[in-house]
Amino acid sequence: MNNLILFVNQFLSYILVMAIIVIVGGIGFVIGVKWRKAKDAKAALDMPQEVSGDEKTQIS
Repeated sequence: MNNLILFVNQFLSYILVMAIIVIVGGIGFVIGVKWRKAKDAKAALDMPQEVSGDEKTQIS
């Protein structure tokens, strides 16, 4: 019986460590996606807008 309790204790310990790693990884993933979207939005604002063919003929 003592061995079973020790096994369950060790098993739950590994499960807890795995859950912590998954949570930290998930948080990192969400932050990474958020930062990438912000960077892409900023880059889109910094780039000059292209003029389509219809607008070129109206300007001249």
